[in-house]
Amino acid sequence: MKLATTLTILALAFIVTVILAPICIPLLRRLKFGQSIREEGPKSHMKKAGTPTMGGIIFLIAIILTTVGVGSYLDLFTTQTIVLLLVLVGFGLIGLLDDSLKVVFKRNLGLTSLQKLIGQIVIAILAYFLLHGSFDTSIAIPFTDWTIDLGIFYVAFLIFWLVGFSNAVNLTDGIDGLVAGTASIAFAAFGVIALFQDQADIALFTFAVTGALLGFLLFNANPAKVFMGDTGSLALGGALAMVSVLEKAEFLLLLIGLVFVIETLSVILQVGSFKLRKKRIFKMSPIHHHFELSGWSEWKVVLVFWSTALAVALIGVLSEAFL
Repeated sequence: MKLATTLTILALAFIVTVILAPICIPLLRRLKFGQSIREEGPKSHMKKAGTPTMGGIIFLIAIILTTVGVGSYLDLFTTQTIVLLLVLVGFGLIGLLDDSLKVVFKRNLGLTSLQKLIGQIVIAILAYFLLHGSFDTSIAIPFTDWTIDLGIFYVAFLIFWLVGFSNAVNLTDGIDGLVAGTASIAFAAFGVIALFQDQADIALFTFAVTGALLGFLLFNANPAKVFMGDTGSLALGGALAMVSVLEKAEFLLLLIGLVFVIETLSVILQVGSFKLRKKRIFKMSPIHHHFELSGWSEWKVVLVFWSTALAVALIGVLSEAFL
């Protein structure tokens, strides 16, 4: 894929998002699709109550239109593209239902964890069977030439990977612009890796996501005019994991998606510590709230996390290129 094509994909997704946002945000506000803020969260977040949520719809539409349109024009609409869109849209619909229930009942609780898990598992299994028969079920060990062939058990790994990272990105979505920025960096990194691997169809999708998220950032950066909600975060996490699977760079996602991993570990450690010792490790989890309560401004937290995401993404890309 040529540089001009890559820039065109980024620009198209960006422009579509920027056009859709001013249309969708007032509509979400009129429909009273406002965010409910959890009472146990930082008190500074209470002023955000009522900010339109479900904004993930905006960039999801932009990603779909760009991927389908450019993919059809360049003959890059493949089985892999379909699988990526299946995961993106499927996980997005689960998030949309979750967000809708929160709005209807005016609380920060939507679908139960079990309900979301069942939906995510079904989509992961569908993705596996779409790929089955022409898909490498081995997992590469980063920085080595070793691989592990999981065979039929790869479907269990795929479920774990998609569900795990979908929820990891969802946990990270707690500060204006945090996920939009870190996810755009991660998708861009995997887009570059796709170019190294001559997988133009995956590159098309990843750069469409990157462009759409950069457009969304114009409206989601502090102070946010719209939140992506579970509609966006669940979709992004699932799609990012699926990209790593299709590139056979599964474990590299642990590095490129390090921010999401740390956020998730902070929650696991916090819950585990409280249950076992009745003591908390952090002032609040996920860890971005800990830094907020330690006196950091939202912008400082976001910039530090973006910088971390950029650094590990560069390491990941360089390792794939030269090792």
